[in-house]
Amino acid sequence: MSLLKTVFLRGLAVALPSAAGVAAIMLSGAIAQAPESKGKSPNPAPVRVLTLAPVEIVPRVIGYGAVGPAREWRAVARIDGEVVETAPDLANGENVSAGTPLLRIDDTDLRLALAQTDAQLRALDVKDATLRASRALSQSDLELSAAELARQRTLQDQGVATRSRLEQADRAVLAARAKVTEIDNQMALNAAEREVLTAQRDIARRSLDFTTIRAPYDLRIGAVSAELGQVVTRGATLFTAEGTEAAEIAAQFPLGRMAPVVRALGPEVQVSNLRAVVRLPVPGHIAEWPATVMRVGEAIDARTQSANIVVRVDDPLDLTQPGLRPPLRRNMYVEVELSAPARQALVIPAEAISAGRVLLVGADDRLETRSIVPAYAIGGLAIVTEGLAAGDRLVVTDPTLAIPGMAVTPLEDARLAAAIAAEAKGGGTGE
Repeated sequence: MSLLKTVFLRGLAVALPSAAGVAAIMLSGAIAQAPESKGKSPNPAPVRVLTLAPVEIVPRVIGYGAVGPAREWRAVARIDGEVVETAPDLANGENVSAGTPLLRIDDTDLRLALAQTDAQLRALDVKDATLRASRALSQSDLELSAAELARQRTLQDQGVATRSRLEQADRAVLAARAKVTEIDNQMALNAAEREVLTAQRDIARRSLDFTTIRAPYDLRIGAVSAELGQVVTRGATLFTAEGTEAAEIAAQFPLGRMAPVVRALGPEVQVSNLRAVVRLPVPGHIAEWPATVMRVGEAIDARTQSANIVVRVDDPLDLTQPGLRPPLRRNMYVEVELSAPARQALVIPAEAISAGRVLLVGADDRLETRSIVPAYAIGGLAIVTEGLAAGDRLVVTDPTLAIPGMAVTPLEDARLAAAIAAEAKGGGTGE
């Protein structure tokens, strides 16, 4: 019995697994499902675009230079003497108005020389009066002598007078004439001496005007080398000063960056047609001064290949605003922007150009590339005159995979468009 049970259990252990395997095979066909298809199209990639339209652009170029005065002045002594008076404002950095007396040199020697000359002129007046009286007497003597000579000749013709009497009368005429000539010569010498003394007197009187040094125009005092009690000589520099009516900046502009304004001005380039602005970064903002283009330097800097263009800021002291706009002082290093009249143009970010090509979104929202040639660049902007047209949609972001013909979803970047328009007009800088 036990043997039969053992055989039954062994057979059951073999049959059950076999039956389960057969059942699994039979059911596998019923529960099998078709594999999921992998051919679905991905969603179009979003890209930021700019729809191009002409914007107002101000062609401009930036240069840098140091501030200097439009006029410099040196007070030079034109006479010798001791400095006997100085103005309280005669100190480095002080501003003085035109006509202000600043320094006076002792004029005692000049006044003594003037008095001496006047005395010599009065002496000549006395000499001339004496000579005129003497000449009147000598002239009368000459006339009498001439009459006597004529009488003696008549008598000689009648055979009454002797030859010796005639010769004696002739010598008397010659002596009287010589006396008159001598007096005339002396009077002529006195007239010449009077001219010399008058000139000396004019020089002395003119030198009196040089004893007081006055400001010829509104000045800012520089270095002062003359002090009270110091004896100065003719030609010595007493102090230096600079005019405050205007400041000038000789700014350097690289020739390679002058293209925007040169193209804007056309073939007849006139730098006077450019607008100029002087800028200086100060804490919290940028100070600005309106300027005028004055002239172009006569030479190109050999080291930097830059052109010197001089701009002028009128009345810089009047433009000073405490805390906002400091006074323009000598040697301040500033930025100078030159700009041409505004114009309409297509402007794109320079970084959107790669190897002379840009990426566009076509009418069917698919990518396409196009070759362009930018006319010139201003900062981070490129001005395009060929290759693009208004209405083109420029891609301003790089998609992960940019394949011409690839479908994309264009998203207009209004913020970037506003920033480009502001930068094109020169916005984003200033006070």
